[in-house]
Amino acid sequence: MVAEAERLRPVIEQHAQIVCTDLTGTEDLSNIEADLAIVLGGDGSILRAAGQMGHRQVPVAAVNLGKLGFLANMSPDELPEILRDFAAGKLRIIEHLMFECTILHDGKVCSRQLGLNEVVVHAGTPFALVNIDLYVDSDLVTSYSCDGLMIGTPVGSTAHCLSAGGPILRKDLQAFVILPLSPHTLTMRPVVDSADRVYEMVVAGPNPETTVVVDGRVFRRLQPGDRVRVERSKARFKLVTNPGHTYYRTLREKLGWGGQLKLNDV
Repeated sequence: MVAEAERLRPVIEQHAQIVCTDLTGTEDLSNIEADLAIVLGGDGSILRAAGQMGHRQVPVAAVNLGKLGFLANMSPDELPEILRDFAAGKLRIIEHLMFECTILHDGKVCSRQLGLNEVVVHAGTPFALVNIDLYVDSDLVTSYSCDGLMIGTPVGSTAHCLSAGGPILRKDLQAFVILPLSPHTLTMRPVVDSADRVYEMVVAGPNPETTVVVDGRVFRRLQPGDRVRVERSKARFKLVTNPGHTYYRTLREKLGWGGQLKLNDV
Protein backbone atom coordinates (compact mmCIF):
# COMPACT_ATOMS: atom_id res chain seq x y z
CA MET A 1 0.00 0.00 0.00
CA VAL A 2 2.84 2.40 0.82
CA ALA A 3 4.39 1.93 -2.62
CA GLU A 4 1.03 2.53 -4.33
CA ALA A 5 0.46 5.63 -2.21
CA GLU A 6 3.83 7.02 -3.27
CA ARG A 7 3.04 6.25 -6.91
CA LEU A 8 -0.35 7.97 -6.75
CA ARG A 9 0.78 11.03 -4.80
CA PRO A 10 1.90 13.03 -7.88
CA VAL A 11 -1.40 12.13 -9.58
CA ILE A 12 -3.39 13.38 -6.59
CA GLU A 13 -1.33 16.57 -6.36
CA GLN A 14 -2.33 17.45 -9.93
CA HIS A 15 -5.92 17.85 -8.74
CA ALA A 16 -5.78 18.60 -5.00
CA GLN A 17 -3.70 20.02 -2.18
CA ILE A 18 -2.73 17.28 0.28
CA VAL A 19 -3.15 18.51 3.87
CA CYS A 20 -2.49 15.24 5.70
CA THR A 21 -1.02 11.81 4.93
CA ASP A 22 -1.45 8.81 7.21
CA LEU A 23 0.02 5.49 6.09
CA THR A 24 -0.20 3.85 9.53
CA GLY A 25 -3.90 4.23 10.31
CA THR A 26 -3.11 5.79 13.69
CA GLU A 27 -3.59 9.54 13.17
CA ASP A 28 -6.47 11.46 14.76
CA LEU A 29 -8.29 12.75 11.67
CA SER A 30 -11.24 14.29 13.50
CA ASN A 31 -9.77 17.82 13.38
CA ILE A 32 -8.42 17.81 9.83
CA GLU A 33 -9.98 20.47 7.58
CA ALA A 34 -10.41 18.78 4.20
CA ASP A 35 -12.93 18.43 1.39
CA LEU A 36 -12.07 14.82 0.57
CA ALA A 37 -10.36 11.81 2.11
CA ILE A 38 -8.70 9.36 -0.28
CA VAL A 39 -8.49 5.90 1.28
CA LEU A 40 -6.22 3.31 -0.32
CA GLY A 41 -6.79 -0.34 0.55
CA GLY A 42 -9.86 -2.45 1.15
CA ASP A 43 -12.99 -2.17 3.25
CA GLY A 44 -10.93 -2.67 6.41
CA SER A 45 -8.93 0.45 5.61
CA ILE A 46 -12.17 2.36 5.09
CA LEU A 47 -13.57 1.19 8.43
CA ARG A 48 -10.38 2.33 10.15
CA ALA A 49 -10.48 5.73 8.42
CA ALA A 50 -14.13 6.24 9.37
CA GLY A 51 -13.21 5.53 12.98
CA GLN A 52 -10.29 7.97 12.82
CA MET A 53 -12.56 10.74 11.51
CA GLY A 54 -14.99 10.25 14.37
CA HIS A 55 -18.01 12.52 14.31
CA ARG A 56 -16.50 14.80 11.64
CA GLN A 57 -16.86 12.58 8.60
CA VAL A 58 -15.28 13.81 5.36
CA PRO A 59 -16.41 12.43 1.96
CA VAL A 60 -14.32 9.37 1.09
CA ALA A 61 -12.95 8.38 -2.32
CA ALA A 62 -12.21 4.69 -1.79
CA VAL A 63 -9.50 3.13 -3.97
CA ASN A 64 -9.53 -0.65 -3.89
CA LEU A 65 -6.16 -2.30 -3.31
CA GLY A 66 -7.66 -5.30 -1.52
CA LYS A 67 -9.39 -8.47 -2.69
CA LEU A 68 -13.15 -7.91 -2.38
CA GLY A 69 -13.92 -4.31 -1.50
CA PHE A 70 -17.67 -3.61 -1.45
CA LEU A 71 -17.02 -0.03 -0.28
CA ALA A 72 -13.76 0.49 -2.15
CA ASN A 73 -15.49 1.26 -5.42
CA MET A 74 -12.74 2.54 -7.71
CA SER A 75 -9.45 1.31 -9.12
CA PRO A 76 -6.20 3.31 -9.01
CA ASP A 77 -6.52 3.97 -12.75
CA GLU A 78 -9.97 5.54 -12.22
CA LEU A 79 -8.77 7.93 -9.51
CA PRO A 80 -7.65 10.86 -11.75
CA GLU A 81 -11.04 11.08 -13.47
CA ILE A 82 -12.83 10.75 -10.13
CA LEU A 83 -10.79 13.65 -8.71
CA ARG A 84 -11.53 15.83 -11.75
CA ASP A 85 -15.25 15.11 -11.56
CA PHE A 86 -15.33 15.61 -7.78
CA ALA A 87 -13.65 19.02 -8.11
CA ALA A 88 -16.20 19.94 -10.78
CA GLY A 89 -19.08 18.93 -8.51
CA LYS A 90 -20.24 16.17 -10.85
CA LEU A 91 -20.24 13.26 -8.40
CA ARG A 92 -22.87 12.29 -5.86
CA ILE A 93 -21.96 11.74 -2.24
CA ILE A 94 -24.11 9.09 -0.57
CA GLU A 95 -24.45 9.23 3.21
CA HIS A 96 -24.60 5.94 5.07
CA LEU A 97 -25.92 4.99 8.47
CA MET A 98 -23.49 4.92 11.40
CA PHE A 99 -24.25 3.89 14.96
CA GLU A 100 -23.29 4.60 18.54
CA CYS A 101 -22.56 1.60 20.75
CA THR A 102 -22.88 2.43 24.44
CA ILE A 103 -22.16 0.16 27.40
CA LEU A 104 -24.20 0.97 30.50
CA HIS A 105 -23.87 -0.49 33.99
CA ASP A 106 -26.42 0.36 36.69
CA GLY A 107 -27.77 3.03 34.35
CA LYS A 108 -24.40 4.79 33.99
CA VAL A 109 -22.44 5.07 30.75
CA CYS A 110 -19.16 3.11 30.93
CA SER A 111 -17.97 3.27 27.33
CA ARG A 112 -19.11 4.62 23.98
CA GLN A 113 -17.91 3.80 20.46
CA LEU A 114 -18.85 5.04 16.99
CA GLY A 115 -19.22 2.30 14.36
CA LEU A 116 -20.07 1.68 10.72
CA ASN A 117 -20.49 -2.09 10.23
CA GLU A 118 -21.76 -4.01 13.23
CA VAL A 119 -21.82 -4.67 16.95
CA VAL A 120 -21.42 -8.30 18.04
CA VAL A 121 -21.79 -9.77 21.51
CA HIS A 122 -19.60 -12.91 21.40
CA ALA A 123 -20.13 -15.70 23.93
CA GLY A 124 -16.39 -16.24 24.30
CA THR A 125 -14.58 -18.91 26.29
CA PRO A 126 -15.31 -21.48 27.58
CA PHE A 127 -17.32 -21.47 24.32
CA ALA A 128 -20.63 -22.27 25.96
CA LEU A 129 -23.89 -20.79 24.70
CA VAL A 130 -25.03 -17.59 26.37
CA ASN A 131 -28.52 -16.22 26.78
CA ILE A 132 -28.80 -12.73 25.32
CA ASP A 133 -31.96 -10.70 25.94
CA LEU A 134 -32.84 -8.28 23.15
CA TYR A 135 -34.86 -5.14 23.80
CA VAL A 136 -36.16 -2.77 21.12
CA ASP A 137 -37.32 0.60 22.42
CA SER A 138 -37.27 -0.97 25.93
CA ASP A 139 -39.66 -3.72 24.81
CA LEU A 140 -38.36 -7.27 25.33
CA VAL A 141 -38.21 -9.07 21.99
CA THR A 142 -36.84 -12.47 23.01
CA SER A 143 -33.95 -14.24 24.69
CA TYR A 144 -31.47 -15.80 22.27
CA SER A 145 -29.50 -18.88 23.30
CA CYS A 146 -26.58 -18.63 20.88
CA ASP A 147 -22.89 -18.15 20.24
CA GLY A 148 -23.46 -14.45 19.81
CA LEU A 149 -25.81 -11.73 18.62
CA MET A 150 -25.08 -9.17 15.90
CA ILE A 151 -26.70 -5.83 15.17
CA GLY A 152 -25.46 -4.54 11.83
CA THR A 153 -25.96 -1.72 9.35
CA PRO A 154 -26.67 -1.95 5.61
CA VAL A 155 -22.97 -1.22 4.97
CA GLY A 156 -22.10 -4.09 7.32
CA SER A 157 -24.56 -6.46 5.63
CA THR A 158 -21.91 -7.45 3.07
CA ALA A 159 -19.27 -8.06 5.75
CA HIS A 160 -19.50 -10.34 8.82
CA CYS A 161 -23.29 -10.36 8.51
CA LEU A 162 -23.11 -11.87 5.02
CA SER A 163 -20.67 -14.60 6.05
CA ALA A 164 -22.91 -15.45 9.03
CA GLY A 165 -25.92 -16.02 6.76
CA GLY A 166 -27.60 -12.64 7.09
CA PRO A 167 -29.46 -10.68 4.39
CA ILE A 168 -27.93 -8.09 2.06
CA LEU A 169 -29.38 -4.62 2.57
CA ARG A 170 -29.06 -1.81 0.07
CA LYS A 171 -26.43 0.54 1.46
CA ASP A 172 -28.63 3.64 1.69
CA LEU A 173 -31.42 1.97 3.69
CA GLN A 174 -32.06 3.29 7.18
CA ALA A 175 -32.30 -0.01 9.00
CA PHE A 176 -30.49 -2.45 11.28
CA VAL A 177 -30.11 -6.23 10.92
CA ILE A 178 -30.49 -8.36 14.05
CA LEU A 179 -28.70 -11.65 13.47
CA PRO A 180 -28.20 -14.47 16.02
CA LEU A 181 -24.98 -16.45 15.54
CA SER A 182 -25.49 -20.22 15.67
CA PRO A 183 -28.75 -20.03 17.65
CA HIS A 184 -29.82 -23.12 19.60
CA THR A 185 -33.37 -22.77 18.24
CA LEU A 186 -33.56 -22.91 14.44
CA THR A 187 -36.67 -20.71 14.34
CA MET A 188 -34.53 -17.75 15.41
CA ARG A 189 -34.13 -15.94 12.10
CA PRO A 190 -32.56 -12.62 11.05
CA VAL A 191 -34.77 -9.56 11.54
CA VAL A 192 -34.56 -6.18 9.81
CA ASP A 193 -35.97 -3.17 11.66
CA SER A 194 -35.90 0.62 11.51
CA ALA A 195 -32.75 2.57 12.36
CA ASP A 196 -34.93 4.98 14.35
CA ARG A 197 -35.28 2.47 17.17
CA VAL A 198 -33.01 1.85 20.16
CA TYR A 199 -31.61 -1.67 20.50
CA GLU A 200 -30.25 -3.14 23.72
CA MET A 201 -28.57 -6.49 24.40
CA VAL A 202 -28.27 -7.84 27.95
CA VAL A 203 -26.35 -10.93 29.07
CA ALA A 204 -27.37 -11.77 32.62
CA GLY A 205 -24.76 -14.52 32.99
CA PRO A 206 -21.81 -13.81 30.67
CA ASN A 207 -18.96 -16.26 30.23
CA PRO A 208 -15.55 -15.12 31.51
CA GLU A 209 -14.64 -13.96 28.00
CA THR A 210 -18.01 -12.70 26.73
CA THR A 211 -17.00 -9.67 24.68
CA VAL A 212 -18.48 -6.81 22.70
CA VAL A 213 -16.83 -6.34 19.31
CA VAL A 214 -17.39 -3.21 17.20
CA ASP A 215 -16.39 -3.30 13.52
CA GLY A 216 -14.15 -6.29 14.11
CA ARG A 217 -12.30 -4.81 17.10
CA VAL A 218 -12.69 -5.77 20.73
CA PHE A 219 -14.55 -2.99 22.52
CA ARG A 220 -15.20 -4.29 26.04
CA ARG A 221 -15.55 -7.48 28.05
CA LEU A 222 -19.05 -7.75 29.48
CA GLN A 223 -19.82 -7.86 33.18
CA PRO A 224 -23.09 -9.13 34.71
CA GLY A 225 -25.68 -6.36 34.49
CA ASP A 226 -24.10 -4.54 31.53
CA ARG A 227 -26.44 -3.28 28.81
CA VAL A 228 -25.17 -2.91 25.23
CA ARG A 229 -27.13 -0.13 23.55
CA VAL A 230 -27.03 0.41 19.78
CA GLU A 231 -28.68 3.42 18.14
CA ARG A 232 -28.37 5.68 15.12
CA SER A 233 -25.51 8.17 15.27
CA LYS A 234 -25.74 11.76 14.13
CA ALA A 235 -22.52 11.11 12.20
CA ARG A 236 -22.93 9.80 8.66
CA PHE A 237 -20.34 7.94 6.61
CA LYS A 238 -19.99 9.76 3.27
CA LEU A 239 -18.90 7.82 0.20
CA VAL A 240 -18.12 9.40 -3.17
CA THR A 241 -19.93 7.48 -5.90
CA ASN A 242 -18.20 6.01 -8.91
CA PRO A 243 -20.61 6.36 -11.86
CA GLY A 244 -19.19 3.24 -13.45
CA HIS A 245 -20.09 1.00 -10.50
CA THR A 246 -23.79 0.64 -9.77
CA TYR A 247 -25.14 -1.19 -6.72
CA TYR A 248 -26.15 -4.40 -8.48
CA ARG A 249 -23.11 -4.40 -10.72
CA THR A 250 -20.97 -4.37 -7.57
CA LEU A 251 -22.90 -7.29 -6.07
CA ARG A 252 -22.75 -9.19 -9.34
CA GLU A 253 -19.00 -8.79 -9.69
CA LYS A 254 -17.99 -9.17 -6.04
CA LEU A 255 -20.24 -12.15 -5.30
CA GLY A 256 -19.78 -13.92 -8.60
CA TRP A 257 -23.36 -13.51 -9.79
CA GLY A 258 -22.17 -13.60 -13.38
CA GLY A 259 -23.61 -17.01 -14.31
CA GLN A 260 -26.17 -17.30 -17.08
CA LEU A 261 -29.34 -19.33 -16.99
CA LYS A 262 -29.37 -21.84 -19.84
CA LEU A 263 -32.73 -23.03 -21.14
CA ASN A 264 -33.21 -26.15 -23.21
CA ASP A 265 -34.81 -25.70 -26.61
CA VAL A 266 -38.45 -26.75 -26.62
